[in-house]
Amino acid sequence: MNYYYVYIMASKKDGILYIGVTGNLRKRVYQHKSGEYKGFSKKYKTVILVYYETFWDIKEAINKEKQLKKWKRAWKINLIEKDNPDWKDLYGEVIN
Repeated sequence: MNYYYVYIMASKKDGILYIGVTGNLRKRVYQHKSGEYKGFSKKYKTVILVYYETFWDIKEAINKEKQLKKWKRAWKINLIEKDNPDWKDLYGEVIN
């Protein structure tokens, strides 16, 4: 069974946010951290995984990504801080 993920990367607490969708969260986060993932993420050093959500259907994941990108910044911060108030890097959860 395939899983899909909507995720938020941050440059630091209350810093720049990057929202994406992927079928391989471990690999994608590694790409952000290593600088492999070019463009916006590399430029603004969004290397901390602060939020992710799992889906079984790629269409649902893409719809959620689009929805989050339209949210006000305060709503995104509230979403992150609901489960991750200290903005800790969740990458350790993903690789275990």
